[in-house]
Formats: sequence, C-alpha cells, structure tokens
Amino acid sequence: MTAYNNTTKSTFWRGFRECMPFVLVVVPFGTLFGVAASEAGLNILQVMSFSVLVIAGAAQFSALALLQENAPTVIILLTSLAVNLRMAMYSAALVPHFGKLPPRMKMLISYFLVDQSFAMGIKEYEERPDQPVENKVAYFFGCMLVMAPFWYVSTYLGAALGANIPDKFSLDFAVPICFIALIAPTLRTVPHIVTALVSIIAALSLAWIPYSLGLIIAAIMAMMAGAFTELKLGAGK
Repeated sequence: MTAYNNTTKSTFWRGFRECMPFVLVVVPFGTLFGVAASEAGLNILQVMSFSVLVIAGAAQFSALALLQENAPTVIILLTSLAVNLRMAMYSAALVPHFGKLPPRMKMLISYFLVDQSFAMGIKEYEERPDQPVENKVAYFFGCMLVMAPFWYVSTYLGAALGANIPDKFSLDFAVPICFIALIAPTLRTVPHIVTALVSIIAALSLAWIPYSLGLIIAAIMAMMAGAFTELKLGAGK
C-alpha cells in the first residue's frame, strides 16, 4: 500500500512540475484579463467572480468584449458557449480515463478542465495507458495545482493594479502564445492541420461580422472541414 501511495504521490508532483512552464503564459494571460475587466468598469469582486466561476480565459475575453459592445445577452451566452464548445470534445476524450469515477469527482474535474490540464493530461494518459485511474486523477490535479492558483492570483493583480501596469510590458502577447503552445504539438494528422487552417482563414475572413459571431461560424466550418477530411482519408484506405 505504501509503494502505491508513493507512486500516486510522485505522479501528482510530476504533473505539477510538467505544467510549471505554463505559468509563463498563464500569469500575463490572467493579469491581462484583470486589467481589461477593470478598465471595462467591473469591480474586483465582479472580476474575481468572473474568473473563479468561468475559469476559461478565451470565453471570458469574448464575453467581456461583447459586454463592452452592449451586445444582447443571448449573443454573449451563445458566443461564450461556442468558444467553450471544445470542452465538450475534451470531455469526450477523457471518458475512457475518468468515465468510471464517482459523479462528484467528475464534476470537480469538469470544473478544472482547461486547455492546459487537458493537453498535458491526455498526453500523459496516451503515453502511460495502463496506469491506475488514481494516478491519472493525481496527474490531472497536479497540473491544476499550478494552473488554478496562478490564474486566480494573476487575475486579482491585474484587476487591482489596472492601469498602473505599464504598456511596455505588452501583456497581450500571452493570449496567442498560450494557444499556439497548446495547439502546435497536437497537429499530428492531416485532419488536424486542415481544421486549424480552416479555422484561421475563416476567423480572419469573417472578422467583420458583428458581435464576434464570425468566431462561431469559423468554429463550425473548421470542425466540418476536419471531419470531412477524416472521412475522406478513411474511405481511401
């Protein structure tokens, strides 16, 4: 029993260590959101509630931008849902690993499911498919012991400091770099690459559509293109 616990414990801390590099993008990402939300008129309690309840940077930025444009509530909700639609695909990919866990544990994991915890977790589970579910859970929460606290604290600092952060720091670099770092290693197949290219081209081409609705259309087009490519390649075998 002792050896097993040590194995689980070491897996937890390995997840912690392997996710530490993401701090370099999570901190400026969270700080940038705090600054943007503060400048948009939200007080610190509202900013922190936003980050703690949603804990999804891309959706938070999308919703904040639409709030500033006085977009209808339904548009804000639909856009946020579309941006976070990838979480449904993440969840489906994790079912073989976490599907037999108790409902409360699955609810906790779903709350902490973010791009980084999924990317690192699925990589770990594919490389070590035979490890017990306790180790998989331990690795996941090891990652989130890095991600969640830094996200909350950096958001608070951004909201508290607000305009006092000099422009020369250029915190907005964190958003694209974060997603490039996550997506680039996963582009392993032709359907993946097609999906990425279509999403980029469509998002840029449809940027003129009001309330960022072009993002929703681009996401749908990209998923359709990826699925179509996969079907065609499968049929050709």
